[in-house]
Amino acid sequence: MIKNKTIFISGTPCTGKTTLATELASKLSNDGYDCKFIKINDFAIDNNFVEGEDPEKFYKVINIDKLDEYLNLELKDFFDNSDDLSDFCNKIAIVEGHLSHLCHGADKMIVLRLNPSVLEERLNARNYIESKVYENCEAESLAVCSVEAYDIYEEDTHEIDCTNKSIDELVNISLDIINGSSEFPVGTIDFMEWIINN
Repeated sequence: MIKNKTIFISGTPCTGKTTLATELASKLSNDGYDCKFIKINDFAIDNNFVEGEDPEKFYKVINIDKLDEYLNLELKDFFDNSDDLSDFCNKIAIVEGHLSHLCHGADKMIVLRLNPSVLEERLNARNYIESKVYENCEAESLAVCSVEAYDIYEEDTHEIDCTNKSIDELVNISLDIINGSSEFPVGTIDFMEWIINN
């Protein structure tokens, strides 16, 4: 039994965060949990935390401090407020997005990792410009999201190599992390070969 927890799922773009978070939220809801699913990028935009756009890299600049503050208010409101349904079941909050690991409040921080060669194919399929493809693959090789997440969450940060795993496998691994039966510590996944060869 998983009791009231907040789970953050982060990772480089195109590693499968949204797919995993959606499936995980669906499974937990079907299993009787009161599940709240927050897409952190949408949350940032909806609450006007966008401060501009980087002219060279073409991504939105988000006020992380405001995002962190309001995200935690949203989560507190979810866990503090009850209705007839939530009185009889445990609550789970799932926060998904590559900004989530920069925020506080998770009980478990899950970072999805993907072999940069596979990531490169996915990014190209989504028509990322060449410089963004390289930038993201480089970040994945250097485990940037994992390192940043570890700065906040330390041993509560878990890495999953999703390169050759099905969505069912990823959901089951995530559930094992959430209920504490398995650990996938930062530093066990090594994709440095990609950056050496590129």
